[in-house]
Amino acid sequence: MKVPKKSSLQKKLQKGVKKEETDNLLEKQKIEETVETSKEEEEEEEEAAAAEEEENSVESPVVSDADDEVFSDDDGSLSESGSEDSHLSGEEDVFVSSDGEDSFDAKSDNVSGNGASGSGRDDVEHGKDDDDAGSDDSRTVVEESDSSEDEVAPRNTVGDVPLEWYKDEEHIGYDLAGKKIKKKERQNKLDSFLASVDDSKNWRRIYDEYNDEEVELTKDEVKLVKRLLKGKAPHADFDPYAPYVDWFSWDDSKHPLSSAPEPKRRFIPSKWESKKVVQYVRAIRKGLIKFDEKPKEEPSAYLLWGDDSTAIDRQGLAYIPAPKPKLPGHDESYNPSLEYIPTQEDLNSYQLMFEEDRPKFIPKRFTSLRNVPAYEKAVKENFERCMDLYLCARVRKKRINIDPESLKPKLPSRKDLRPYPTSCYLEYKGHKGPVVSISTDSTGQWIASGSSDGTVRIWEVETGRCIRIWELGESVRHVSWNPMPERPILAVCMGEDVYILNSGLGNAEEQNSLEELLSVEIPSADDSDHDKTNVNWVQDDKNGGIRLKHFKTVSSVEWHRKGDYFSTLMPSGQSKAVLIHLLSKKQTQRIPFKLHGLPVSTAFHPSRSAFFISTKKNIRVYDLLNQKLMKKLETGVREVSSIAIHPGGDNLIVGSRDGKLCWFDMDLSSQPYRVLNCHSKDINKVAFHRSYPLFASSSDDCTAYVFHGMVYSDLNQNPLIVPLEILRGHASENGRGVMDCKFHPRQPWLFTAGADSVIKLYCH
Repeated sequence: MKVPKKSSLQKKLQKGVKKEETDNLLEKQKIEETVETSKEEEEEEEEAAAAEEEENSVESPVVSDADDEVFSDDDGSLSESGSEDSHLSGEEDVFVSSDGEDSFDAKSDNVSGNGASGSGRDDVEHGKDDDDAGSDDSRTVVEESDSSEDEVAPRNTVGDVPLEWYKDEEHIGYDLAGKKIKKKERQNKLDSFLASVDDSKNWRRIYDEYNDEEVELTKDEVKLVKRLLKGKAPHADFDPYAPYVDWFSWDDSKHPLSSAPEPKRRFIPSKWESKKVVQYVRAIRKGLIKFDEKPKEEPSAYLLWGDDSTAIDRQGLAYIPAPKPKLPGHDESYNPSLEYIPTQEDLNSYQLMFEEDRPKFIPKRFTSLRNVPAYEKAVKENFERCMDLYLCARVRKKRINIDPESLKPKLPSRKDLRPYPTSCYLEYKGHKGPVVSISTDSTGQWIASGSSDGTVRIWEVETGRCIRIWELGESVRHVSWNPMPERPILAVCMGEDVYILNSGLGNAEEQNSLEELLSVEIPSADDSDHDKTNVNWVQDDKNGGIRLKHFKTVSSVEWHRKGDYFSTLMPSGQSKAVLIHLLSKKQTQRIPFKLHGLPVSTAFHPSRSAFFISTKKNIRVYDLLNQKLMKKLETGVREVSSIAIHPGGDNLIVGSRDGKLCWFDMDLSSQPYRVLNCHSKDINKVAFHRSYPLFASSSDDCTAYVFHGMVYSDLNQNPLIVPLEILRGHASENGRGVMDCKFHPRQPWLFTAGADSVIKLYCH
């Protein structure tokens, strides 16, 4: 056996060196070797980490100041200033004092001066003994870790305390030394926006609320987040559909998966089963469970048309008895009378008939019942009877005797709905042609009428006296009073012109204001209203008012409730068919809505800024302030002729050319609430009373219908509509009857204008 060479220390021992100095030198040499090996291992780890970073192209995380490495000035040994884990080997001991500083340096132990080696040796021996015992609390043994999270220490050491507790404080936690960790100043929104504009990578930065710092995401981290948002695996190399690999080897597996002994409960009878047995025994003793009785067997077959006994057993709500077969008559007797027996001629005629029309049974005569043979069609007829009962679906029909009068709605008596117009009280005569339109002023003292003879007249209501006549020379289409009492002016439609006439009524102060209102200045060259609407405002000195020249025939004019705005309707005007005029400023404008169809009539809402436009089929309600469509009403009639708005504003009536009157509740539905088919000919006009619950309609059948229409303030209660009276008295001219109807503004009176040139007043 080869003996190794002796080292220098062993030679010194042989020469008589002291044992204590030898121990010190051995420990010194051991510490130097461990430090050198730890430095080599650390350099290899740093080179491997650098190579891995270059390979993955991943940006290095942010490292705090506590992780900076510091080399000692004595011999370059590696130590750390923070609280991170040391990269020394597991066999090296590090001694830490109570104030957190290193109390022993392994390299400078024996070189500190004369007499210092003894104290250092004692410390090493004492630390070594404590390490073996594991009872020293003043030192910490740190194991080596390869986790990437250990490279960046968490700055916030608040633990499990919620961060909401620190939202009003200047700090966000404490470090290991017990000092407060101040919050960083956050950028305001303007600075963050400018930073995002200047830096193209600013969108990658996120705020770490726990550590109070901004972290910039790398490209690989951004790709990982995108894959997670799409519901994919975080890593692109992961295959979610990889084949399953069974790592367990099932060959020669003789032993069970669990070698636990059998539990004791498997050898003891179950107490729950014994309780169940006791329950069954008690049920048998009480007779609840019987073994001798057999269940009743119901017959599987029964007669479809049955007899009385089966009918009694099958009584019930769902049972419908089969129809009984026809009883045999005299011709089916074995000895019928001679009148039932067919002759030879009858038998020959049966052969010429269709098989469906031939009689099913031909009577024959036998001397006795014993001579009657078997019926040859008995089986066939029984089979057909069974098939009819099987295939025929029978339905139970309950016959209810109801009085038709009880189905009619219970309406209040007409006596309880008074007052309403019933009889003709006064006639206004003077026109030479059919009176086309009438209108009452807001005071109820005057009424204006327009006729096809080219005249407009003003009448006094109570006396029937005509006080003013305008000769316009062309057929008048429509007249309308201004709704304001202090403005007694009249709007008249005639051909392509609209006249604003001063009636001359009222006091001197009102007349002076009307003269200023009805004065038109000469339009300047810069005025562009004419180019937009093709309407000219011209002073009419002959009739004492204003003349508006339109480009198409005007059919009607309607005033706004405040008396300054009014609308004109030109059915053939296409996109400019409806115009709105401002009397005080002498301006005209188009409506900002698209017309869907040929317009028939217009109306302003009595209380809101809404405007109604009626076409031949539909009615649209527009909001003038917001310039949008509010509601569309579908009439379902052949052609709309006129509309009228209830003073409350939520209901309206529509007259049609096919004699139907439709009531609409706009809060209820876009379909008619009630359709009244009252007139036999076209309805020309419909009207509401301002204060009484009355409405009326006039038609070419020379009648005017008066209805009671009560609208309740309770939204859950539907309007009450009751027909009251049929007013007759006008004569027919050229197929035309009552052309127009208007209610008195204060009294329950109705004015009607007929094609017979007469205006009638109906009172209660």
